[in-house]
Amino acid sequence: MSTSSTPDAPVTTLSPVVRILIGLIFILGPVSTDMYLPAFPMLEHDLGQGAGSAQLTLTAWLAGLAIGQFTLGPLCDRYGRKLPLLLGLVVYVIASALLAVVTNFHLFCILRFIAAMGGATTSVAPRAMVRDVATGPAGVKLMSQLMLIFGLGPLLAPSIGSFLLDLGEWRLIFWVGAGFGVLLFIGTWFLLPDTFPPEKRFALPFTGVVTRYWGLITEPLFCSAAMVASFGTFTMFAYLSNAPALFEGILHFSPRLFAIFFGLNAVGFVIGSQINARMAQRFLFTRVMEYGMLAVLTFTLLGVLVCSLGLVGPQNPWILCILIFCTTSSLGFVGPNAGVLALTHHGHQAGAASALIGTLNWTIAGGAGVLMALLPSHWIGSTSVGMMIGIMGCWISDLWRRRLDPNSYLSVRH
Repeated sequence: MSTSSTPDAPVTTLSPVVRILIGLIFILGPVSTDMYLPAFPMLEHDLGQGAGSAQLTLTAWLAGLAIGQFTLGPLCDRYGRKLPLLLGLVVYVIASALLAVVTNFHLFCILRFIAAMGGATTSVAPRAMVRDVATGPAGVKLMSQLMLIFGLGPLLAPSIGSFLLDLGEWRLIFWVGAGFGVLLFIGTWFLLPDTFPPEKRFALPFTGVVTRYWGLITEPLFCSAAMVASFGTFTMFAYLSNAPALFEGILHFSPRLFAIFFGLNAVGFVIGSQINARMAQRFLFTRVMEYGMLAVLTFTLLGVLVCSLGLVGPQNPWILCILIFCTTSSLGFVGPNAGVLALTHHGHQAGAASALIGTLNWTIAGGAGVLMALLPSHWIGSTSVGMMIGIMGCWISDLWRRRLDPNSYLSVRH
């Protein structure tokens, strides 16, 4: 495997083509999550299960992503970024192809878990590669560029899934997913450099891996920054998981209007992340992150307020729509910065650190669905409450970091 950059190389060592490829690799997980959501009713019918059983396949997928990142992360420190990524894509492609032909529901769940285990490397490797070539403001800039592509996942995936359902049955979605995996494999094989050179790689016994993860978990700067990123994802998932119930069920949006507004929020997140990249070059990026968190908290509080006062409803939904758009846009200032901050001092173990961030992300964000299920489904303010709880988690995590490591700002200024 070739290596074209070193951990301290400038971010320009990754060509625009390679950055686009890394971004496409990064969105495999979100696309595979969202693209088959429109097929839930057909999937339940064809596999002979009752209503709601498709949620189990989603649970299997999310569990595979979380466990896969946690277990496969150290391999990226042992064998570089490229080889584990290639092997993970092979597993994902084979499992996706089998998902397209399987007829047993329980086997489907198992294969969904296996596909996620393979696909987990597409979350670990890109984040580690960012740390290999850049940190600080340069890392924020590169991560925000990846967010430009990453934001297209929730924007396009459900529409692609619906389009494929119009062309054929739900199995076509998994054939397309397998084909996307093949294209990523080819691109990775021929175009992607390995940013972690052999002389920096190392092998650890099982006890060493456990010790390394424990060291990361108990380090205040890493753990608190990773928690900020994870609760930022929780905030977004609180919106995503309740969006259909809010906009179609309560506000009576047509499917077309809902799709338009859903896409606008994804565009807002992308725009926010790009503005964040520019601001991080001029201002301390941890401060930019905190201003973004303050904006999210403000907009969610206003959302709860206008809903509590009865100022929004099916006849006047736009105040809440604007506040939610501002909230999702402001989240573009939180996740990229928190992720870069968590990896700042872990270039030598970026694979394991990236894996732990990803595991925390999916585990904590998964709690958003549980929370939204507990909140009153008929109340228009439930989405704002869920997002407010998520951003409060960000603030608590960041206050913890600042209390335990007050000099962290100075150590990541450049």
